[in-house]
Amino acid sequence: MKKLIECVPNFSEGNNMAIIDQLTAEITAVDGVKLIDVDPGKATNRTVVTMVGTPDEICEAAFRAVKKAAELIDMRKHKGEHPRFGATDVCPLIPVANISMDETIIYARKLAERIGNELNIPIYCYEFAATEPKRKNLASCRSGEYEGLKDKLSNADWKPDFGNQEYNELVAKTGATAVGARNFLIAYNVNLNTTSTRRANSIAFDVRERGRVKRDGNSITGKIIKDEKGNSVMEPGLLKSVKAIAWFIEEYGVAQISMNLTDILTTPLHIAFDTVCERAQARGLRVTGSELVGVVPLDSMLEAGKYFLKKQNRSVGVSDKELIRIAVKSMGLDEFYTFEPKKKVIEYILENEASAGVNKLIDMTLADFADETASESPAPGGGSISAYMGALGISLGGMVANLSSHKRGWDDRWEEFSNWAEKAKSYQTKLLSMVDEDTKAFKKIMEAFELPKKSDEEKALRSKAIEEATKYAIEVPYKVMQFCLESMEVMKAMAEIGNPNSVSDAGVGAIAARAGVLGAFLNVKINASALKDKDYAVQTINKAEQLFQKASQLELEILSIVT
Repeated sequence: MKKLIECVPNFSEGNNMAIIDQLTAEITAVDGVKLIDVDPGKATNRTVVTMVGTPDEICEAAFRAVKKAAELIDMRKHKGEHPRFGATDVCPLIPVANISMDETIIYARKLAERIGNELNIPIYCYEFAATEPKRKNLASCRSGEYEGLKDKLSNADWKPDFGNQEYNELVAKTGATAVGARNFLIAYNVNLNTTSTRRANSIAFDVRERGRVKRDGNSITGKIIKDEKGNSVMEPGLLKSVKAIAWFIEEYGVAQISMNLTDILTTPLHIAFDTVCERAQARGLRVTGSELVGVVPLDSMLEAGKYFLKKQNRSVGVSDKELIRIAVKSMGLDEFYTFEPKKKVIEYILENEASAGVNKLIDMTLADFADETASESPAPGGGSISAYMGALGISLGGMVANLSSHKRGWDDRWEEFSNWAEKAKSYQTKLLSMVDEDTKAFKKIMEAFELPKKSDEEKALRSKAIEEATKYAIEVPYKVMQFCLESMEVMKAMAEIGNPNSVSDAGVGAIAARAGVLGAFLNVKINASALKDKDYAVQTINKAEQLFQKASQLELEILSIVT
């Protein structure tokens, strides 16, 4: 499987689109790299760019963009709200798929060394790529910012890991760059109903992991407490793996809490939002909304949607689209601009890229899907229809669970039915994916039959390809049988304990699911008949027969309850 790395360079230019376009053009010119987000900020005078691709290609695109930034951006003229010390301020690499953090560290250090050697820019390696513990924290590497860079370079303890070791005219123009390897980070800003940066910073200090300087007595005027080494003692904040500062956004006329969530498993998006809300209220302020800078993983949005639904005692077994809508509305992610999931959720962006020019069956209207099925094309065929019947069946089961969760007088049972609805949603997702997967399996067989067969070697390769494709065309409907059968557990529960006004829907769901099992079974048998591996064919048909018998018996039990 393809290795994927995300790279999120931050450039110290957020106003001049001509410069920003030249930077992103360097990235899009590299094959194997997808530019998925460009987020310029006027007040911060900073643009966050997000790209995903294969490791070598990502490093090449990053190098080209850093080189162009060094040519176009003059740090001697830069002003902005965000901490920064270079034309390319930071350039982190993040493992996305099929690559470990250890491998990502190697790529980050190679990139850092190349930038330093070829462009003579001072480079500091940070986070997992740090060469020593004190350089792990980006804030430490960037301390003093651009204005303090000359002194930093003269300090033996803060010599760059690569690149120019002395402050000269070139460094005065480019500044320094931090190159790192880190986990997925969400850059997240929360908007407040105040113009006071000082009061907003009080909230930032409340929530960030580092907290605030500890004082004796009054939290503002009290004497700073020192440790035995003379260092200020810090009073930790409420949220782990969170960095936060506050600033005033001239464009919108409000103060913001700007956070970096460096470990979203420790502190998820929704917890950061709610905690800021609590601290704002305690200080007489109110959160009016929030914004995501760059992109966000799908799971973060789905978990946020579930979190806010649970706070309402509502079922979480709803569509991903609805969960995202709830998350957006609950956190006010659309206060400043429309939140577009296809442009902000990383999985959707990559999915759109991968499926460009591909017509997926499940994206069709009901009428178009029926017309395509009825056409002279052999696909979609019975396998895809069986998967879709199963998806419709479990959708009915989920509907009954959601109606039951929201039924008047059953408020104390909302979580029970929410769990059933969530289980239904998982089967619905699996079965919908099988609709297109079955058609893909059929096409693989057709492609195998079209392979050349002039020589004995070609005939052998063709025969092997046909056998492998046929086995896959058996495995897909067999999975459909399993999913349909397992989903019937939901329909049975809903027939027994669900909203009695919807019991017939549970029955129809069971009929559709059993039809999905039988339809997929027919596809298993017809494809197995073409196999040369007769032992595999017999074993698979026997297992499929057992699934069908169980489904038939379960359908009778459910219909008996319904009747």
